[in-house]
Amino acid sequence: MAKSTTTSNAAVGPSSREAGEGVAAVERALSIVAALESSDQAMSLAELALRTKLYKSTILRLLGSLLATGYVTRLSDGSYDLGPAAFRLGLAFTRKNALGHHVLPALQELVDRGTESASFHVRQDAENRLCLFRVNSRHATLDRVEAGHSYALQRGAAGHIILAYDGQKGARYDAIRGDGFDVSLGERDPSCAAVAAPVFGPRGVLIGVISLSGPRERFGKTEIAEMKRVLGPVAEKLTDSLGGAWPAFRR
Repeated sequence: MAKSTTTSNAAVGPSSREAGEGVAAVERALSIVAALESSDQAMSLAELALRTKLYKSTILRLLGSLLATGYVTRLSDGSYDLGPAAFRLGLAFTRKNALGHHVLPALQELVDRGTESASFHVRQDAENRLCLFRVNSRHATLDRVEAGHSYALQRGAAGHIILAYDGQKGARYDAIRGDGFDVSLGERDPSCAAVAAPVFGPRGVLIGVISLSGPRERFGKTEIAEMKRVLGPVAEKLTDSLGGAWPAFRR
């Protein structure tokens, strides 16, 4: 008797159609997680359907897996929110991708290209900004900015950018939001100057500001134009690495 040439289903992989359906299901499930991540509040089934453009029956089927694996949780009122597995992913990302891992190479790149000293500033409170990271330039004379020190928000290019993206009104802040840069000449210290650009994270949130600063005499029009030319692409690349989107600034 001739041996059968039939191969069992267990011996072969899924068909291309099955594989395609699997990928589509993963993409739909991720769209649900993304919808919950983008919302400031828990979402109802109807809201998820509106946001994801999926049928409610499809969402309910996918929610079964997401609930079981902890990526989504169901609240007592029947709404849905991100679950503990999503929280663990966030912690893992923070642990493995600390802000400094992204920012310090960007600052070093700027200094390696011959810029003034590069620093990264974030809002500290209502009145102050904090210099988180600093890489000194190779120039013999430097300005007095140090990592870990606080500086007034109202004085200096980095502070003005933070205020601009906090909704501050005025022509200077409108220009920052339009151009993506700010320049300060002797505001914080009469002998110092700076050129700064914003860095964004997901959902257009301002993460911080990169500032190139040094003695004021090295900030002529030509030098400022060159700093902007170098700084802009680095700030954009850093924004991309942090999951943000670079706005369409005037250039």
